[in-house]
Amino acid sequence: MVGGEDVIGNAYEYLISRFAADAGKKGGEFYTPGEVAELLARLLNPQPGARICDPTCGSGSLLIKMARQVGSRNVALYGQEINGSTYALCRMNMFLHGLDDAQIEWGDTLRNPRLLDGENLRRYDVVAANPPFSLDKWGHDEAGLDRHGRFYRGLPPKSKGDYAFILHMIETTLDGHGQAGVIVPHGVLFRGGTEGKIRQRLIEENLLDAVIGLPANLFFGTGIPAAILLFRRGRTTDDVLFIDASRDFDAGKNQNRLGEAHMARVVEAYRRYETEERYAQRVTPAQMLENDYSLNIPRYVDTQEAEKEISLVDTQREITRLEGELATVRGQVHTYLRELGISVEA
Repeated sequence: MVGGEDVIGNAYEYLISRFAADAGKKGGEFYTPGEVAELLARLLNPQPGARICDPTCGSGSLLIKMARQVGSRNVALYGQEINGSTYALCRMNMFLHGLDDAQIEWGDTLRNPRLLDGENLRRYDVVAANPPFSLDKWGHDEAGLDRHGRFYRGLPPKSKGDYAFILHMIETTLDGHGQAGVIVPHGVLFRGGTEGKIRQRLIEENLLDAVIGLPANLFFGTGIPAAILLFRRGRTTDDVLFIDASRDFDAGKNQNRLGEAHMARVVEAYRRYETEERYAQRVTPAQMLENDYSLNIPRYVDTQEAEKEISLVDTQREITRLEGELATVRGQVHTYLRELGISVEA
């Protein structure tokens, strides 16, 4: 039941999350923490009638959050998952949440995308994913001959598949209004080589909409901080909004969490799309060019507290006051010593 209390579905989702936590890195590969999925769903804000896809859907938690954000059953969900056991978990998860009409495919999204319209990649209003971070052996050798032409902006490095997933996602968004949101490790923001060239192309094509830095230790199996990249077709500005939300979290013993206030602040900042001191910054293409198209957040958002200005006049007054108090105390000490018959040298 989308938007309602589905006790069985929620219980199943909870058990999946606990398994992911207990399984560590291996379990974390198929489960996006609930509050991170919730934040991404709010940022993308899919509308009724939307076609939504997660090309690395894992157990389906992100797709479920997207459907709940829509708030009605007027939504079409699609996903693909490479791991057979996790694919089965996802199918069950969809069924228990009343989303059994979702089309979930089993296979490798990069080597063999299964969500097609005829011979072409199916396109969507919203594409959202939490792909495996910096996947090695993602299919580099075959990608040069990709029949869907997803890698014309550049071929991602063999040992890091982050941009392979990003390029796939962008190529499956609808022209004119499609949008994509992807969770990535911070290296995606600044690594050079072919990744830098791909990043430059995406900025020059005015597809990048926002870069959002998340706190460390949110994800199962890794303590590294991550970021959210938002892409949008048909943008009306060429600025990019950078948000540094890395300091806003509820600390946990083993894992940090995003609270409601933390998520609301990120979403509000993104909706306003304005500079906010030490939190958000609108950045022009010229500024990104100056930084060689690095998206490293501290280059644009200064989180340092401004140093308080020091007034020399006020400082001198304070020194004079303290010297006066010191002279008074010394006089009292000398008086007490004389009363005790102790000689005080001048």
